[in-house]
Amino acid sequence: MSHILARELYILGSRTLLSWCLPAIAPADCGSAGSHPLYVDTIQAEPYNRYTYTPVGVAGVLKEIEKGKETRFNVTGMTCAACSAAVERNVKQLQGVEDVTVNLLTGSMRVKYDPEQVVDEDIVKAVTEAGYGASVRTRTQDTVGQASSTALSQDLVEEQIQAMKQRLVYSLLFMAPLMYVSMGPMINLPLPSFLSGIENSVSYAFTQFLLVLPVVYVNRKFFTVGFGALLRRKPNMDSLVAVGSGAGLVYGVFAIFRMSYGLGAGNWELVVQYAHDLYFESSAMILTLITLGEFLETRAKARTSDAIKKLMDLAPKTALVERDGVQEEIPVEMVEVGDVIVIKPGDRIPVDGVISEGQSYVDESALTGESIPVKKEVGDRVSAATINESGAFKFRATEVGMDTTFAKIIALVEEASATKAPVGRLADRISGIFVPVVMAIALVSTIGWLLAGQSFEFAMSIGISVLVISCPCALGLATPVAIMVGTGKGAEHGILIKSAEALEILHHVNTIALDKTGTLTEGKPRVTDIVLGSAGSREDLLEIAGALEKNSEHPIAEAILNYAKELNIALRRVSDFKAVSGKGVEGRINGKAYSAGNVRLMREKGVDTGPMEALIDKLSGQGKTPICFAEENSLLGVIAVADVPKPTSRQAVERFKQMGVKVVMLTGDNRKTAEAIRVQLDIDEAVAEVLPHEKDSTIQGLQQDGRKVGMIGDGINDAPALARADVGIAIGAGTDVAIESADIVLIKSDLMDAVGAMELSKATIRNIKQNLFWAFFYNTLGIPVAAGLLYSAFGLRLSPMIGAAAMSMSSVFVVTNALRLHKFRPPAPEKQDGSERRFEPVSVSWVGTAVLGTRVEPAGVSQVLGTASGDFADDSGVRPVAVEKTDGEDLIMKKTLKIEGMMCQHCQMRVEKALGAAEGVSSVEVSLENQSAAVSLERDVSDEVLKQAVEEAGYKVVEVS
Repeated sequence: MSHILARELYILGSRTLLSWCLPAIAPADCGSAGSHPLYVDTIQAEPYNRYTYTPVGVAGVLKEIEKGKETRFNVTGMTCAACSAAVERNVKQLQGVEDVTVNLLTGSMRVKYDPEQVVDEDIVKAVTEAGYGASVRTRTQDTVGQASSTALSQDLVEEQIQAMKQRLVYSLLFMAPLMYVSMGPMINLPLPSFLSGIENSVSYAFTQFLLVLPVVYVNRKFFTVGFGALLRRKPNMDSLVAVGSGAGLVYGVFAIFRMSYGLGAGNWELVVQYAHDLYFESSAMILTLITLGEFLETRAKARTSDAIKKLMDLAPKTALVERDGVQEEIPVEMVEVGDVIVIKPGDRIPVDGVISEGQSYVDESALTGESIPVKKEVGDRVSAATINESGAFKFRATEVGMDTTFAKIIALVEEASATKAPVGRLADRISGIFVPVVMAIALVSTIGWLLAGQSFEFAMSIGISVLVISCPCALGLATPVAIMVGTGKGAEHGILIKSAEALEILHHVNTIALDKTGTLTEGKPRVTDIVLGSAGSREDLLEIAGALEKNSEHPIAEAILNYAKELNIALRRVSDFKAVSGKGVEGRINGKAYSAGNVRLMREKGVDTGPMEALIDKLSGQGKTPICFAEENSLLGVIAVADVPKPTSRQAVERFKQMGVKVVMLTGDNRKTAEAIRVQLDIDEAVAEVLPHEKDSTIQGLQQDGRKVGMIGDGINDAPALARADVGIAIGAGTDVAIESADIVLIKSDLMDAVGAMELSKATIRNIKQNLFWAFFYNTLGIPVAAGLLYSAFGLRLSPMIGAAAMSMSSVFVVTNALRLHKFRPPAPEKQDGSERRFEPVSVSWVGTAVLGTRVEPAGVSQVLGTASGDFADDSGVRPVAVEKTDGEDLIMKKTLKIEGMMCQHCQMRVEKALGAAEGVSSVEVSLENQSAAVSLERDVSDEVLKQAVEEAGYKVVEVS
C-alpha cells in the first residue's frame, strides 16, 4: 500500500510537499540529503475509507487512515511453538480478524482487525479459551508508557526466572532422596530397615510416592495447562510432559495396589514383579529435567533483550527545567513541548529539542555509534539519551515522551523482535500439527510393542519416552531468539531493522539501487579545485570570491564561503551587489567592478576565458560546477564546486560487489555528473535524469528481470522506489518520519552500515537455519530411537529420564547457538592517516597567459595547465608540468609520477610519506584512483631521486612527467 501512497503524493505535486518540508531542512538538501521519506506508521486505530493529506511532525507527509486497527497484546502461559500456534489459530477464527502474529519469545501478539466486527475483549476471550492469559498492551504517548511497559516486561522475565528457580530447587530437594530410595539398592547403597526386604515392598513404593508428590505439586502447571489443552483438542508441549509423567504416576499407584494385593494373597512373585516396575523416579526426573531446561532457556532468552535494556538504561530519569526564570528538577515524564531545559557538563539530554542558548560538544554515540563528539550551537538539534561533553547550554523541547528519536528507536527494536520471518512461519505450521502426530506415534508405539509380545511396563516406557523426547521447544525457539538477537545487535550498531521479514529478505537481495545525492554523496557541494589566473594567490581569489558570494543564498555560494571560513579568509566589503539571473553575481570592491558566474556571464563582461575553457570543460566533465571570477575584464581564476562522494561510498560499493550484488545508481541529476560519480565509485550502472516515478519504474524493471532489489535513499523523491523495492533502506535517520518509514533505517547515514545490515541478515538467517536443522535433526533422530526401532537389532532404547534430559538440552542448545550472534561485528570503514578524513584536499593550480592581467606565461608552458593531481591533459595526451603561483614571484615546478602497486589508503599514505621526505619536495598529493602522485618542487629534483624514494617504499614508478 505504501507505494500507492507514494504515487498519490507524487501526483499532488512536489511544490506543496516541499513547502511543508522547507522549514525542517536546509534548502540545499530538500528532496535529497536530510529530507524526509514519506511513510508514516501504519499502526493506526481509526477506520479508513479515503486518503487525507496532512503534515506530520516537521515534514509534510501523507497520512493513510486505515480501515483496520492493529493492537498489541501481552500473552502469558505459552511454553512452546504449539502454544503460540494454538493462540494464533483461535484468534484467527474470529470474524473480522485480518492478521495475527504471536511471538513466543516476547510473550506478545499483534492483531490487525476490523473494529466494527471485533473488539479487544473478543480477542482476549479467544486467547483465554485457548488456555492462556491475555491483556491489551497499551502504547501510551509518553515515556511513562514505554518505560513502564519495558520495566513490566523485564519484571515478568525476572519473576519467571525466580519462579522457575524456586521450582527447580524444590524439585531437586525431593528428587534426590527419591533417586536414592529407588536406585540405591541397584548399587548396593544401604536403605532403612523399614524400606528393605520383600515384606516392606509397599512401604518402599509408598515412600517413593510421597517423595514424588511435592515434585508434581511445584510443577503442576504442566498438568493444568497440558491437560487443559488436551481437553480443547489443541495439545501442546505441556500436554506431552503431562501425559508422559502422568502415565508414570498412574502406573506407580496401580503398582502399589497390585503389591498390596500380592502381600495379602501371599503372592510374593507378584510383589517382586511390581516392586521393580515403579516409575515414580522417572516422573520426577522428567518434571525436574524439563524445569531445569526451561530455567536455563528462560535465563538465556533474557539475554536476547540486552540491547533494549542497555538503551533504556541510557535514558535520564529527570530533567532540569527553567520555567518563569526558576530552575527545577522534574521527572522526565513531566517535560512538555516548549519547555526550556538546562544542560550542564556531563548531563544526559532528556528529550529532543533545539539549542536556544550556549554551545557545547555532544556525544551522540548512543544513537549513531560515532564516538567523536559533535559540536552543537544555537539552532542545532539535540536528541534524548545523548551526553553533553563540555560547556553548558539551554534548549527548547520539541519532542518528548514517545515522540523522541530515542524512544522511537527502542519501540522499533521491540516491534522488530515481535515480528516473524517467513522462515519462522514454516516452524509454526509444523509445530501446529507436530504434537498430535507425536501423541499418535506414542500410542502406536505402545500398542505395537504390546502386540509384539512385550510387557505392559516395557510398552508404556516406550510411549512415555516418545512423548517427552519430542517436545517441540527447540523448533519454536529456533527463529525468534535469532531474530531478537539479530535486531538487537543491529540497533547496537545504528542499524534499525523494522521487521523480521525485511531481515530475511535482505539476505536474498542481489541488486542494490542507490540514490546519489545525500546517499552516495555528501548531499551538499564543497570546493574541489581552484585554478588561479591573474589572482596573486589562492587567498586573494577567495577574498574576492567570498565577498561576492556572501550575499547569495545559492548552495554553491555557501560552499565557497565555508571553504573561505575554514582558511580564516577575511572577506572584503562589496557595494552595488547584484544577482544576474541564471548567470551569476556582480558587485564593486574598492571602486572596481567584479563578477562571478558561468562562462556566458564572463563573455558578456568582455572577459577572455579562452585559455581556461578546456580546463573548464574538463571540470564540467567530471561532474563539477566551475565558477569564474573576474576583475573588470581580467579573469582572476576559477573555483570548481561539486557534491563529492562520502568517504565510505567507494568502499561500500566494493563490498557489495564482493558479495555478488549488482550496484545501480538512480539520480535525477544530469548524465554527465552521474557518469562522473559512477566512474569514480566504480558503480555497475547509472540511470540519470529520472523523476521519482521513473525511479519506481526502474525498480519494477529490475524486479521483472527476476532480481531481488534493495533501494537505499534518503529523500522524498526516493519514496516511490523505496516503497517498490523488496527492501527499502532509509539513509539519514533521526528525524520523526524517517525512523517510521523504511524497512531498515541507518542512523549514521553511512553506506557501510547498509553493507553491515546485509551481512547481519546473512548471519542471522544462517543462524536460524542452523537452529531449525538442529531441531528437525534432533526430533528426526530421537523419536525413532525412543519408539524402540533399534531395540530389536541392537537392544538400544531410551529411558524416559534420558529422553527428558535430551529434550531439555536441545532447547538450551538452540538458544545458546542464537546467542552467538552477539559476536557479530559490522565491517568498519577504512581509515586514512590513522583517522577518517572527511574530504580529499582541494587541488590548486595556476594558468598564466598574456591576457590574464599583467602576468606573462612562463617559458615552456604553452597549453592549459592541469591541477596538481594531473587530471587534465591536452589532446595529445601529454601532461605538461603544472606551475602554481605563490604569494611571491617564485614559480614552483610540479611533476607527476605514475605508480604501480598501490592497493589501499595505507599504500597511499606510505607513498606520500616517502616522497615528502625527499629534499626539494614542498608538497605531495597521491591519487589512489589514478595510481599517481603529484609533487610540488621548491627546486629542481631529478626523476631518479623521486623514483628511488617511491621504490624504497615498495612500489614501482612507471612514468615521470
